Parts: sequence; structure tokens; C-alpha cells
Amino acid sequence: MELYAKALSYAVPFFLILIIIEEFAARRMKKQVNIGMDTISSLSSGMTNTLKNLMGLSVVIVSYAWMVDKVALFQIESTWWVYLIAFIGIDFAGYWTHRFDHTVNAFWNRHIVHHSSEEFNLSCALRQSVSAIFGIYFFLYIPMAFIGVPAEVVAIIAPIHLFAQFWYHTRLIDRMGFLEHIIVTPSHHRVHHAINDIYLDKNLAQIFIIWDKLFGTFQEELEEEPPVYGVKKPVNTWNPLIINYVHLWALIQDAWRTKSYWDKLRIWFMPTGWRPADVAEKYPWDYWKNAFDQVKYDSKPSKALQTWSWVQLVVSFAMVFHVLIAFVSFQYLEVMLYSIFMMVSIFAYTSLMDKSKIAIPAEIVRFAMGIGLIFWNGGWFGLQELIPGATALIGIYLAASLAMTLWLISVESKEKAVTKNPTLVSSN
Repeated sequence: MELYAKALSYAVPFFLILIIIEEFAARRMKKQVNIGMDTISSLSSGMTNTLKNLMGLSVVIVSYAWMVDKVALFQIESTWWVYLIAFIGIDFAGYWTHRFDHTVNAFWNRHIVHHSSEEFNLSCALRQSVSAIFGIYFFLYIPMAFIGVPAEVVAIIAPIHLFAQFWYHTRLIDRMGFLEHIIVTPSHHRVHHAINDIYLDKNLAQIFIIWDKLFGTFQEELEEEPPVYGVKKPVNTWNPLIINYVHLWALIQDAWRTKSYWDKLRIWFMPTGWRPADVAEKYPWDYWKNAFDQVKYDSKPSKALQTWSWVQLVVSFAMVFHVLIAFVSFQYLEVMLYSIFMMVSIFAYTSLMDKSKIAIPAEIVRFAMGIGLIFWNGGWFGLQELIPGATALIGIYLAASLAMTLWLISVESKEKAVTKNPTLVSSN
């Protein structure tokens, strides 16, 4: 975990630089690829995923290290070609992991947050799950374990493989010639993120597009069918923690409401979007039948709310970065408490972005927890040793955040974020 924290301390600033470069390039090209609140939501989602990982909230049912120790038929050395085999093996497993997440009802909850943005840009690449707690796809790594690819090689290649999936989340790069036949390109991945019927559940590969062509899930981007981004059943919130569990909550409700015991059981393993007939008729879902009729979510924030949301993002990012760079010096309890505080913080200010009144109790909890942590720790997790007066600044910030939340909620009326459109139809 220390290696993970160190790797992220380098990777995250690099990602932010690329996001800023994309924005400048888009402006030069007279294109709009970032919408303020959506970008804040995406970056906030990335922080929640980082915090989850730092807290170790992932349960591996069967570890790769155990598998390779038990089933390896060969003992091979860590030469360059072993790293190449590991990369290809991880990519093959990634394709099927991705495919299962898209096609199994319960597993879609692990992935919905990544598709929830109605924009397509580098920041949406950081929308990563906090709900994928259990590592259920260990069986996909059995082929690598059989041939004896060392666990330490997989541990090195896995984050590289993950970071290599960042760059192609952009609308600014067009077709890439012969590379279109080899690797996943921005054009391929625009298709993947689209809700157009022809594009749904296509281009599931992570690095090598060959997997989609081999297994029948490839779709080229068509000029006459521009991609429309998001999810068919809109999430209508900027809060990444809510987005992470919105599909699971819908499944729980359906499983509870249906009268059929068979449907209560099978709903979890049916194709994504499947619902019991009795529940679908009585409790229809609103969804976009025609992608081109989509009305994007907009909480209609005032300038004050937008500005304050950016302030909250910057402060929160600075705090998460503090956890990353100071991780080796923290006790596990400190990491847990700091991370929980940050989760509450993100929940509070993204709820405020929605103009939801739940932001008030969330902010009160955050304020009380922050003050409690200052007294418990005798400061703010050692930050005062790096920045004189840091503890006082944190206290002032917490008070200001509470005051701003109360003020903004009181002055901004809660409006419907998405006007009901005749083309937002109900399933039945």
C-alpha cells in the first residue's frame, strides 16, 4: 500500500496537468469538453476511489500470489518478456472483467460511476468505483498463474496497465491510423461511453482492441451517429458516493417489491437492466429511449455555488494529497479517520452542488468530526509541522464551510435538475 500511495503521489499531479492541457487545447479548438460541476464531480469521484484503496477496503477472495504458489506448472524468471506476458494477461482478464460488469445486473453497480458523466473528457476517466469491494474475478488470472508469472511482476504491471487507460478519454483526438487496429483509441472509447443503441456495451477492451474483434463486441465510431454520453437511466446527481450505489439500491427495491421468490433471487444475475415484470409495470423507470433526446443534468448553480464548489475541490484535493505523501508516517487508524473525514467532506459539498438539503446535516457531521480530530490529534495530522498555523487554518476553514453551506442552501431555491421531457420515457 505504501508503494501504491507513492505511485499515486506522482500519477495524480500528472493526470491533473493533462486535464488542464486538454482544457486549454479545447479552448484553442473552440470546443467545450468540460462543464464545471461535472468536472468537480469526476475529480471528487477519483478522490473517493483513492481513499477507499488507502483504507484497504478491498477484499480479495483468492489472491494471485496464492494461486501462482499453488498451481504454477513452471518457475520462470522476471525477464522482459515475462512483463510483456503479464501485461497481455492482465489486459485479457480486464476485457472479461469489463464485459461481466456491463452485462450482469449486480455487477453493473461496480462500474456505473465510470459511465455516469454526461460528458467525455480526461476528468471522467477518474470516475472510479468505491462499491467494488470484493475481488470476484480472480479466476481470470488462472492462466497466468498456471504458467508461473511471478506475483511481483503482476504487482508492478497492474498499476501501469490501469494508468495507461487514462489518455483515451478525450474528444480532441480523432482517428489514429493503423493504431486503430491494435490498441484502444479515443475513437473506440467514445463508442464505449455512448448510450446510442448501436454503441451499447461495445469496445470493452482496455488496451488491445483485438479482444473486441475476437469476441464480437467491436463497433466503429460512425460519422452519422455521434456518441451521446452517460447512462440510459440518468443518475441526476453530482454526488459520486450516491452514484456508486444508485443501481444497487434500485435492485434492492425491485427484489423487495416483486412477489416472485424466483425473481427475488435471479434479478442479481440477469442481464443489466432486467426487472421483474410485476415491479416494472407498477414502478416504471425513466430512461432515455432515444439518445439524441437526452437532456443533461444541471442543478442550475449560481456563480457563488460554482465558485465555492471549486474552492472545496481544491482544499479536498490538497488534503487527499497530504494523505498520499504522508502515508508512510501515519498509523493505520490515522489513515482511516482522515479518509472517513474526507469521504464525509466529499459527500457534503457534492450534495451542496445538487442543492440538496442533506448537505446541511452532512456538513454538521463534517464540522464536528474535523474539530474532534484536531483535539484528538493535537493538531491536523502533523500538518502544522510543515505549515505553521495549519491547525488554525483548518479550524477556520471548517467553520467557513459550515457557514457557507447554511447560507447557500438558504438563498438558492431547490429546482428540478432535469425538466421532464416527453422523450424521457418510463419502462414497463
